[in-house]
Amino acid sequence: MPEFWVASGHHLTRLDARGRMRVTDELLLAWLARPEVLPPPEACAAERALHARLMQAPRAPVSHPELAALADPDARENWGFLLTLRDRLLRAGTIEEGYLSIIREGIRLPVVFMNQLVQLVLRNALEGCEDAQVLRAAELMFRPQRGQVKDGRLLLADEELVQLLEAEMHASPLTAMFSGGIDSLDVLGGGNEWTYWSRSDAHTTVLNFGGDPTARAGLARAIEAFLGHMMGLAVTVTPELRADDVDLRWFVGLDPAGTAIGNALWHDETPGETLVGLFRLDFADPGPVRPELVGHPVWLILGMAADGGVRMKPQNLVTGLPLKAGDPVH
Repeated sequence: MPEFWVASGHHLTRLDARGRMRVTDELLLAWLARPEVLPPPEACAAERALHARLMQAPRAPVSHPELAALADPDARENWGFLLTLRDRLLRAGTIEEGYLSIIREGIRLPVVFMNQLVQLVLRNALEGCEDAQVLRAAELMFRPQRGQVKDGRLLLADEELVQLLEAEMHASPLTAMFSGGIDSLDVLGGGNEWTYWSRSDAHTTVLNFGGDPTARAGLARAIEAFLGHMMGLAVTVTPELRADDVDLRWFVGLDPAGTAIGNALWHDETPGETLVGLFRLDFADPGPVRPELVGHPVWLILGMAADGGVRMKPQNLVTGLPLKAGDPVH
């Protein structure tokens, strides 16, 4: 079976009896070896000593005085975030339970850490998936995208890659002539899906989100897998091509722009943001749903920011669905 998203670190985890990922020393060591965590050459002796100690014992406790001894305030903050993440996950027992506790308790962590957790969760939830469109669409949930309309189609490319290409084009016009910039990237579909596996960690394929129904269906399947794995919810998510006669009795914005669109429509106002995706979510089991919403769909709204960015917030799915208060969903 093809492998994908090796950089997620999924292969470094161990599954418990419920299929959830236990936090292993190997995973913690991989995080400690990330470029943004490695002490830079100018790091103080205390930071280098802390990193070296954790590389030997990644679960070792770190005291507040030890953290306060770091000379660089940015380093203190970054290490504080990393240790909060580590300790929260270790206390929860699994990546999934730790992610839920972070969201539900409103713990503030950098976006890069939250995206790392979502990628891990999706990698586990999508184990065995052989549909490249589903996997590429799932990247929207942990990799910000940049939208571009071409020939009437909305294309989504990895934002970090787009920024890199734009920087290269500005630095060297000659390079731009040969590379072609964004236009040189392959649009997934039409028979090239088999190439996704070898470059899933490079994020170099473009998603034809506006012109290929399988791309939007892929995101729907990814959302279903995410909610099923994380919260035990059996749902059906259906992409909608038209927004006519939509009863916004309950909606979830999949990103800040989508939330703004939903709020505007709720107040009978004209949205200022661009709608790029509308999905209908139906519960297979009404048991956990609030009584007044049973039988009614939840509308999922995906928007695009003014700069062309599409930046999903999967935590909105965890906190925004109309579930009974106190109903144990996991």
